[in-house]
Amino acid sequence: MAKLAEADVSAKQVERVVKGIGQERCAERDRATATYQSLPLVQRKGAPAGACVPAVAVVGTDGGRLQIRDRPAAAATDGSSMASPPAPAGETAGTDPTRRGRHWREDKIGLLMTMTSEVSAADPCPEIPEGFLDPTRMGKMVRELRKSVPVAEEPAPPAAGPETFGEVLPESGPTWKPPTVEHKRLVASRRPWEDVGPLVAAAAWAMGLFAASRRAFVGDGAENNWSIWRAHFSSFVPVLDFIHALSYVYAAAHAGRDSATGWRCYARWIRWVWQGQVALVLRELQEQQAELGAPTAQDKETSPRQVVATAVTYLRNNAERMRYDEYRRQGLPITSSYVESAVKQFNQRVKGTEKFWSEEGAEAILQLRADHLSDDQPLVAFWERRQAQQTGQRPYRRAS
Repeated sequence: MAKLAEADVSAKQVERVVKGIGQERCAERDRATATYQSLPLVQRKGAPAGACVPAVAVVGTDGGRLQIRDRPAAAATDGSSMASPPAPAGETAGTDPTRRGRHWREDKIGLLMTMTSEVSAADPCPEIPEGFLDPTRMGKMVRELRKSVPVAEEPAPPAAGPETFGEVLPESGPTWKPPTVEHKRLVASRRPWEDVGPLVAAAAWAMGLFAASRRAFVGDGAENNWSIWRAHFSSFVPVLDFIHALSYVYAAAHAGRDSATGWRCYARWIRWVWQGQVALVLRELQEQQAELGAPTAQDKETSPRQVVATAVTYLRNNAERMRYDEYRRQGLPITSSYVESAVKQFNQRVKGTEKFWSEEGAEAILQLRADHLSDDQPLVAFWERRQAQQTGQRPYRRAS
């Protein structure tokens, strides 16, 4: 404010205004969601009057992180409690002073996109792009995902070239052109996942996504994502993020093997995954598991037996969401990189070791951040509505 408007406004006043406006936007969002949920099922699976129905509709969800520090209850002058609202179901209030990281909580992000793409008679890219057969690049990518995918401790493949591992890559490989994003809208909340689903569904309905001829729901293997899909987007084609699938395949291929043998196995398996032939990978994984034996209670996450067992479970549970050849033919996306990028944009605003939020403040700032990142800039229309509703009277007084 000082730099752009030459106005001397205290940080606390800005904080109060932001929180108040954010809460107003949350109230509008909740009213729109309630209206959507009150509609008959047939109308909820269609489009509102005047909506521009897109050629391709894509929805994705994921979770980010922020710190919540709830203040202890304080007695107000009227005797009521001034404590922050309780944490969403399934989360503790984080008051244990002996536990590290006790303030970290999950925020839920929904990304809704309209896209354009072409439908093909056959898979437009049946051969996997050579980038996925680059040992150095793949080793680095999987290690970056290690927080969610156990990977055995092995040295990264040398960068001398793929021929070191018995694989000769073509000088120029096939390219995959993903759908083009036309328009995006974001939804964010600190509420439980079961309450976030209706928020995302209401926003998708307002955009006319349910009426699109081609629809996809993209996510990683987290059960929360697929619970929302089953409850609200079952008419959308479910697509498991290809990169997460690759991480499990890479880890299992190298489990209990030397680097050269593991790489050859990975290259064969990931080609099958790219072509939608997950059953072939599962068959060889089960053979590998039989050779290694079933994991025991003493096995660590990075033990070969446990890594292979985890990959078998992951691929078996998600096999119906891994028909990547068909998704490319239909012109649908095959990665969740869009929503993961959106989570990072939220993290830039709300996540930090020195950033703490109350539950009310977190919900307000997440809503405003979603408005700011959405292409249709909903705050513009909000200010117009708010101005039209003003009476010219100030309903509050400055505290003495």
